[in-house]
Amino acid sequence: MSAATCDVAVLGAGIVGAACARALAMAGLRVAIVERATIGGGATAAGMGHVVVMDDSDAQFALTRRSQQLWDELSSQLRASVEYVQAGTLWIAVDDEELDTVRAKHAYYTSRGIVAEMLNADGVARAEPNLRPGLAGGLRVPGESVIYPPCASLWLVNQAIERNATLHRAEAKRFDRTTIELSDGSTLTAGAIVHATGIGATRFMPSLPIRPRKGHLVITDRYPGFARHQIVELGYIKSANGAENESVAFNLQPRKTGQMLLGSSRQYDVTDGAVQPHMVERMVARAFEYMPALARVSVIRTWTGFRAATPDSLPLIGPMPGWPGHFVATGHEGLGITTSLGTAELVVTHVTGQRSSLDLNAYLPTRFAEVAHG
Repeated sequence: MSAATCDVAVLGAGIVGAACARALAMAGLRVAIVERATIGGGATAAGMGHVVVMDDSDAQFALTRRSQQLWDELSSQLRASVEYVQAGTLWIAVDDEELDTVRAKHAYYTSRGIVAEMLNADGVARAEPNLRPGLAGGLRVPGESVIYPPCASLWLVNQAIERNATLHRAEAKRFDRTTIELSDGSTLTAGAIVHATGIGATRFMPSLPIRPRKGHLVITDRYPGFARHQIVELGYIKSANGAENESVAFNLQPRKTGQMLLGSSRQYDVTDGAVQPHMVERMVARAFEYMPALARVSVIRTWTGFRAATPDSLPLIGPMPGWPGHFVATGHEGLGITTSLGTAELVVTHVTGQRSSLDLNAYLPTRFAEVAHG
């Protein structure tokens, strides 16, 4: 049985774990990355890759905004395969009630330094000619971006490896305070352990208040110029935060390849990862309501994934009570792509004591009684 030692072991090489590994390695720590499957697989591969600032709460805004800034700072270093494009986001409103939401988002963003532009019906039509006529208006946020999450994860892992991180292709089977037994028979001794395995974190830490939320994605053939922005209906916010077992919302992303990625669906209490035709049909029908021209495009693939959702729509980042030396970085649901870099900054702060501009307390797992009391 082989043994290795490191300062920090990061479990999981989805985009959150990959970002944590890179940040910890850049902080000068010896990092071991443990991933049994594909780098950037799992929930990461089921994400749309939208780097977006969200405003459901001040804590959500702070983490998404800081993370967006970090992605922008990295943009010139990213490999072409990451497909970073500053496409901007277009939030679309169908009626006066949703226009009120647009006005509120505009006021919130601009008061915090985010460039945002309110559009009337004609402005929306000029911005995205393939949207249906008669929409009430929208909000354009030009600074937001899209990336290809699996390749972004791989790039982050390679960045960590260039700084002497090691990659262990195995699964963590058992723990004690400092030792991890891996499925290949080897062991790792680590000063700290970061659990970035999404819903998998509950396998060892069942008190974590996260639930798997299944999502479907559809990708089309190549239609360059069909859409110019990440287009999101205002109803997406209600869908993302809702407690109902099944919901859909229109969310379309133009990819650098000319393809379009179509979402979104959310389901609780479903454990089967198979594509469910009724959910795809609902999602596509919703898209046709906003963009009828989609009926002319060809779909080449449909797939699913499970995202780790928390009751308050904020991730769990920080030390785990009752587990000395263990830290969690999970519960990001549909915002793991955006918030991965900000999460990594918080993890480095917890592990090393380095400073962060973010409020650590807002994301601690101890904000939930079942975690605080074990």
